[in-house]
Amino acid sequence: MRKFLPLILILALFLGSCAKSNPIASWATPEPVKEDASIYLHATQTAGVEIALARETMQPTDTPRLPPEEWQQWPVVPEVTVTARKIFMQGKSLNVNSNAFSKIGDCQNLHEYFLGRFDHLDKYGFTWLVDEYLETVENFKGSFDTDGQSTKFGFTAASPLSPLMADPEICLPDEAPLECELRLNRPSFVLISLEFPFNGRSAELYEQYLRQIIEYTISQGAVPILATKADNVEKDNSINQTIANLAYEYDLPMWNWWAAAQPLGDHGIDPYRDGFHISQQAWEDRSKTFLMVLDHLWKGLKEIS
Repeated sequence: MRKFLPLILILALFLGSCAKSNPIASWATPEPVKEDASIYLHATQTAGVEIALARETMQPTDTPRLPPEEWQQWPVVPEVTVTARKIFMQGKSLNVNSNAFSKIGDCQNLHEYFLGRFDHLDKYGFTWLVDEYLETVENFKGSFDTDGQSTKFGFTAASPLSPLMADPEICLPDEAPLECELRLNRPSFVLISLEFPFNGRSAELYEQYLRQIIEYTISQGAVPILATKADNVEKDNSINQTIANLAYEYDLPMWNWWAAAQPLGDHGIDPYRDGFHISQQAWEDRSKTFLMVLDHLWKGLKEIS
């Protein structure tokens, strides 16, 4: 059993967090439980896939990358990195599902609004979905219109790591949502997009949780795709800066959703809500730009043997 940070916050019961019924999300957090509750994953490190893959053997990307301090200038669609290639190759040896990707996220990633329609091209018309993306949509068919076990309303960066947040009817006893999702789906790519704020969230605490998610994902042979967020509820962009820092440190692809949202009205944020939820216009662009990212990375990696 691999133990992680103490569970500082119980995250299951956010009042109205990302809720459909409440237009203004409440970020109040219930009192922590008094009993011992730890955030942990008891995943075994699979032979041949070590966390050192992203550290000790890391090399610079083939394409020179701006430093993380300049993350706002990073492209929306990232290039394939050297470390992503290594993870993808290790994933093949672990027989990950090359036709599946998973999401680790909050309400900004639920299939009702994000990506779900790509599994139903016969029903929805996409004037922009030209032939260059159709191969990718077909390859990952079945992954778009689902949330899996690690994307839920109100999920914060700590939630995917806590067995208390897992569905007991689907997941194994003491299995965290992240562990459960990657065991069941065996994805080749994992989108990590965790924006929802919680009381006491600092960039330092967020980094500790996100680092654990990244390292566990790598250990399972899946390529993490980190995502920036459109909002700046923390007022100093420290969360996006943290995401860029980790993408740079681990040499991982980063979908710069923040940059994609900037040309939109109100920079993609719904002006009538809480400064966190994105606008109706932004949903279409969010799905579109992530498909572009998935398409570019998959096509850049699929021929690796």
